[in-house]
Amino acid sequence: MNSINTNFAAITALQSLNQTNRNMVETQSRISTGFRVGQAADDAAYWSMATTMRSDNKSLSAVSDALGLGSATVDVAYTAMESAIDVTTEIQKKLVAAREPGVDRAKVQTEIDALQDQLRSIAESASFSGQNWLSVDNGQSAGGTYSYKAIEEVVSSFVRTGTSVKVGTIQIDISATHLFNKNTDGAGGAIGSGSATADQLGILGSARSTTTGEIDAAGTIVIASADGAAEMDISNATDAEVDAFISAVDRALQEMTTAATDLGSAKKRIDLQAQFVSNLSDAISRGVSTLVDADMNRESTRMQALQVQQQLGIQALSLANGNSQNILALFR
Repeated sequence: MNSINTNFAAITALQSLNQTNRNMVETQSRISTGFRVGQAADDAAYWSMATTMRSDNKSLSAVSDALGLGSATVDVAYTAMESAIDVTTEIQKKLVAAREPGVDRAKVQTEIDALQDQLRSIAESASFSGQNWLSVDNGQSAGGTYSYKAIEEVVSSFVRTGTSVKVGTIQIDISATHLFNKNTDGAGGAIGSGSATADQLGILGSARSTTTGEIDAAGTIVIASADGAAEMDISNATDAEVDAFISAVDRALQEMTTAATDLGSAKKRIDLQAQFVSNLSDAISRGVSTLVDADMNRESTRMQALQVQQQLGIQALSLANGNSQNILALFR
């Protein structure tokens, strides 16, 4: 039916052209932003999932930073412990040399003094971001810049379970890594495997048994105290006393080796976790991309098709509007 009040063909053509224009706006938005789902109105479920996953990924980035900091802290302690082992080994070498008949033990002691000073320097320098695991004060106030803790924690994971989240940590027991403990109030931590109940002043600073070399509060041997006030001196030592010193140093070396092994294992675990977190973050990014990213090849092809549809729609609307002019011919 031809009507001068309603142009059915034009209405249909206009509706088609408007739909094409809306599709073009949507496609242009996807091309300009790169997102198929850029807001909740596009797809509420996918947008919600992607937003949560992006938030988790940012948290994983913070975990990665924490693991890097933890790895560096452990690495500093491990490197210093290795150097301390080398110096302590050199002290043991000097003691064995001093056991030889005719050796001037006072001169040997001069060399040992320098090595003891080096041990203190190494321990004091083993600090990273305010944390020193080789030279500690386990009586330090909790209000200090860095409070002593026997168990250090490194943030290692961010876990989401349903609507709840939790932060995982790697725990590192540093109670057996102390070379020196500045706390002299007799409330030291458990260092070594001896029977000492007090004056636990570190692997190098604690009193040791003159027979077994193990840490023993009742013992007398101190290899190198933190303040240098009490330390091993062989200047006038007897052969038996030198033997006791050798036994004590050897025992200390065993404990330092164990501590270095523990630190090395902790660093390995941190490095493995850091690699896992990096891979997990990449996997989450890929998952988010699958949910919301636009396929640019498809969108470009769609845009070309819509441009053709738009041109045809404009022509169809023009033709539909032109049909009204034909009604005039009936009245001529």
